[in-house]
Amino acid sequence: MNREQKERAESFHRLHDGPAPLMLPNAWDVASARVIENAGAKAIATTSAGMAWSLGYRDGEQMPVQQLLAGCKRICRAVKAPVTVDIERGYGREAQDTGDLVAALIQLGVVGINMEDGTLPGTQTLAHPSVLSARIACARTIARDHDLRLFINARIDTYFSQALHATAKLEETRLRALAYIDAGADGIFVPGLADLDDIATLARSLPVPLNIYAGYPGAPSSRALGEHGVRRISLGCGPMQAALAHLARMAAEAIDKGRYDTMGDRMFTVAEANGLFAAVDSTDRNGAVVAAMT
Repeated sequence: MNREQKERAESFHRLHDGPAPLMLPNAWDVASARVIENAGAKAIATTSAGMAWSLGYRDGEQMPVQQLLAGCKRICRAVKAPVTVDIERGYGREAQDTGDLVAALIQLGVVGINMEDGTLPGTQTLAHPSVLSARIACARTIARDHDLRLFINARIDTYFSQALHATAKLEETRLRALAYIDAGADGIFVPGLADLDDIATLARSLPVPLNIYAGYPGAPSSRALGEHGVRRISLGCGPMQAALAHLARMAAEAIDKGRYDTMGDRMFTVAEANGLFAAVDSTDRNGAVVAAMT
């Protein structure tokens, strides 16, 4: 493990301790990652849904793992900021499958992962917390073996489960969070949690940073979330959803009206687009090639 990657990992941890929450407008490919980095992002986080959609797959681990690795390799090569990757439920049937994926991502230069408990396939029943706990523990062991302080963000899907009564969701979230922290998680992500009082209650009960999803209209501002204890904000697939909607408007305007006003509003010049990739060279960040990609 090279010194540069270790420094990026330490830097990524420190970003969760700043005066304001760490803002992550999630990327789905190299171009989006470079645009986000140029906008001032201190770190780059991927969106699993966005990466899958961009390659023609549905969300939910439908994208082959080799495609995930190839996309992450391109992003890591193109940006200077720390990179954290959404690996959904960890890919694979066993915890060791997740460990193998984490090892491959570390070789690419990744310094953080986001991993969810989710619901059982075809149901609204939450997966037992022991499943994600085992995957977190395995990922932590792999990171130690590579001498890297990998940031493991554990996503809890209690607020997406219709099988769980609304009044029980906050306490179930807290209990799962503590189990995942015991297993080795460095942060807790709770998409769907939007009530500021509940956010503050949960943040106070956790010894690690709380991550909230804000990739939807009407989400609380970063200032409000920060005031209620949030240390990390993710936009998830929201930016790509917005980009697709903008493309749909451009296409409809051109096809139906023969006009290009939407497209012409603040579009990049060719020079600006080319400039995004001026620093990208032909070698991978660590000079390593992952076997699963060859």
